[in-house]
Amino acid sequence: MPSLDGPSPDRSSAPDPVAALVDRAAITDCLLRYARGCDRVDAELIASAFHDDAVDLHGPVNGSVVEFLDWWLPQQAGRESTQHYLMNMAVDVDGDQAHVETYYLCVIKLKDHPLASIVGGRYVDRFERRAIGWRIAVRVVTADWTVEADGSGTAAILASTPGRRSADDPSYERPLLRSRPDPAGGPAAERPGGQATRRDLNEPNET
Repeated sequence: MPSLDGPSPDRSSAPDPVAALVDRAAITDCLLRYARGCDRVDAELIASAFHDDAVDLHGPVNGSVVEFLDWWLPQQAGRESTQHYLMNMAVDVDGDQAHVETYYLCVIKLKDHPLASIVGGRYVDRFERRAIGWRIAVRVVTADWTVEADGSGTAAILASTPGRRSADDPSYERPLLRSRPDPAGGPAAERPGGQATRRDLNEPNET
């Protein structure tokens, strides 16, 4: 057992655990921006997850982020709803590079089609930290399995909620405000805090 009065061990070459957590959080935020951008059809948000010279190997299209968006955006008009879930994540940071494997689950419901497709796969990414921060430099997308499920109730659900596949979605409101119905049946009472930029008069979602 080392003496308590002896010299402290040299930890100068040990990784900084706080820096590692900060790097991991920045990489996670980047991946979440991509997923949110896909579900809100926000091309600018999707592009913000990549460096300008990034390569995206998506399967049907392999090339730049601009080429990916040129292929992906026209498909969205035929989609009623999508959700991208990010799950298991392995992050290996090495200086200003990081290799990241993220499991995803993607649900796609087409318009005028009763079934929803569920795809499970992985985003295999090389991140690079540059002046603008951590972003994807190279992405390889794998699709590992797929299944179809009954999505016939999607239209009814969408009609009863304020969610949108666009910047009209409530998640873009700053600050987020809503009116609440007056229990006596009179005019809606305003919540304190200022003016909402859009969708202020939507009734609360009961689902």
